[in-house]
Amino acid sequence: MVKTGTRRKSRELALQMLFQMDMGKQSVDHVEKTFWSEREDLEEDVRSFAIDLFHVAEKRRDEIDGLIEKHAEHWRMDRMAAVDRNILRGAVAEFLGFTKTPKAVVINESLEIARRFSSPESVQFINGVLDSVGRELDQAAKAK
Repeated sequence: MVKTGTRRKSRELALQMLFQMDMGKQSVDHVEKTFWSEREDLEEDVRSFAIDLFHVAEKRRDEIDGLIEKHAEHWRMDRMAAVDRNILRGAVAEFLGFTKTPKAVVINESLEIARRFSSPESVQFINGVLDSVGRELDQAAKAK
């Protein structure tokens, strides 16, 4: 069983990778190479989950961005603060790629990360968007 602290560290690292790729307009390969070259002392489970989240976020980026924009009323991705946009991407990637993790846990972890890396106003915004996306995904799963 993976500890919550380990998962949060992985989520923070995935956020940083997404942010680096987003702001630096860098390729997945370049981000992975440069990002991990300075972080060789991490436990393998922390690194592994961060990489898995990053890959889901990147592979499903169009779907993830579409869900975020749909539920972030009157906000386009390019108008959101970069940190917020990438916190949302990481969380929605976890909703989609790691369905066994309860959505409430993903949302709570995302809010804690937002409290650390973003503005107080962003916490409410992120909570509202993720709650709405989570409800849509739950309804879609029930309809199957």
